[in-house]
Amino acid sequence: MIIGVDVGTTLTKAAVFDPAGRALIEADAPSHLRHPGDARVEQDLDEVVATVATVVREVRAGLGGEVTAVALTGQGDGLWLRDAEGRAVRPPVSWLDGRASGLVSEWYADGTAAEVHRLTGQAIFPGSPAPLLATLQREEPAALERAAVAGYCVDAVAQRLTGEITVDASDASLPFLDVRTRTYREDALDACGVKGLRHLLAEPAPPGRLLALDKRGADLLGLPAGTPVSAGPFDLPASLLGSGLTEPGDGLLTVGTTLACQVLSERADIGTDPDAEPAGMWLCTPDPGTYSRAMPAMVGTAGLDWLLRLLHLGIDDVAELLRLSPPGARGVSALPFLAESGERAPFVDPRARGQLTGVSLSTERADVVRAVCESIAYAARHCLEAAGLTGQLAICGGGSRSDAWTQVFADALGRPILLPSDHAIGARGAAAAAARALDRPVDTRDWLDHARTVRPRPEHRAGFEEGYARYLAHLRSARQLWSGGGTA
Repeated sequence: MIIGVDVGTTLTKAAVFDPAGRALIEADAPSHLRHPGDARVEQDLDEVVATVATVVREVRAGLGGEVTAVALTGQGDGLWLRDAEGRAVRPPVSWLDGRASGLVSEWYADGTAAEVHRLTGQAIFPGSPAPLLATLQREEPAALERAAVAGYCVDAVAQRLTGEITVDASDASLPFLDVRTRTYREDALDACGVKGLRHLLAEPAPPGRLLALDKRGADLLGLPAGTPVSAGPFDLPASLLGSGLTEPGDGLLTVGTTLACQVLSERADIGTDPDAEPAGMWLCTPDPGTYSRAMPAMVGTAGLDWLLRLLHLGIDDVAELLRLSPPGARGVSALPFLAESGERAPFVDPRARGQLTGVSLSTERADVVRAVCESIAYAARHCLEAAGLTGQLAICGGGSRSDAWTQVFADALGRPILLPSDHAIGARGAAAAAARALDRPVDTRDWLDHARTVRPRPEHRAGFEEGYARYLAHLRSARQLWSGGGTA
């Protein structure tokens, strides 16, 4: 029995799967984001570790039997500074954090971001490690002096459970790693002014590395010391593996807190196009010959949740609201860039902000909800086209549980979307990676055989094509305004 654990931004989930990839039992536990002001978003490492203990104990008690391994995945990016014992030397900084927005704007203006993109193919955005390290180097040097490692959520949890300092190559990909060689680029560190912090970066673990619960971890999880633990890949490539997609050009759309868009690739085209916009990510996967070309936009379900709160509506109201407003939302359109730190894919701009246009006295709540849902779907299309989608497309995440919104995605993308039979594909991907490491690989190729297909409606194709063209034109206009210091 392999317990897959997905440590999300606000929810930790655990599941055990059968060989066909179906969850036999699941559990979840919430964690919380802290907002101490000035666009700062942080978490509590002790609380996050406690959620892992809660869900592992719950699924173990519910299913019984011997646990073969604990397979960890979870949120990426951010900055989780710890000492040699795995204690947080300051609250972990979330990938949603915006404290480094000003610095990122400077790096895009002075060419630093373009240089890092040329060297590693990685975008710089406020919640990524490079600007966070540079910001803390200036604002909190004492915290960096106390730290033994500057890592991420998954390796922070793994250190608490095993005592080992490690990092999966997928997490380490951003932004200093050459994913083709899985080695850090010292010149990328130097470009960001953090070369003196190189000692805080753990060396990427080789594919298939297994750790083991130490006494502290065993006591936390209620499992025997020595139980194998796999730490990664983080949630984006884990979900790609857990989806069952296998062919280059296949893509996965995750409609979660972020709108994470990925496409499988056999090569990482880094530094080949000097005119390419410095956006997106190249991520290592458990297979050294395969990469994830990722375009994770900042706002997914978070954007719709914000609007529903504002209108005093619930998620259960969405289907009816989408029925009441026709495609095109009676002329209302939106830009969905609501994150305080701006946007990171398929372009990077810390000043990006949301917009509603076409509103009149006859506009109803349903029109505004549909406009936002359609705008997020258009953002997904923009990201997937930039990532090179040519094959099948699957969808997952909390937003995909809404049949009505999933239909909007299919219509806006103009292509069929596969809805996997199991929604916990991040944990499933982590479990599959652990099985490989244990020399007990599972065949993931038939996991999509039972997927439901959501097809675009032909009668709405022309309208959504026009809507997407308007979305892109609206975005071009807004980006010119942002670049001039406006907020639209």
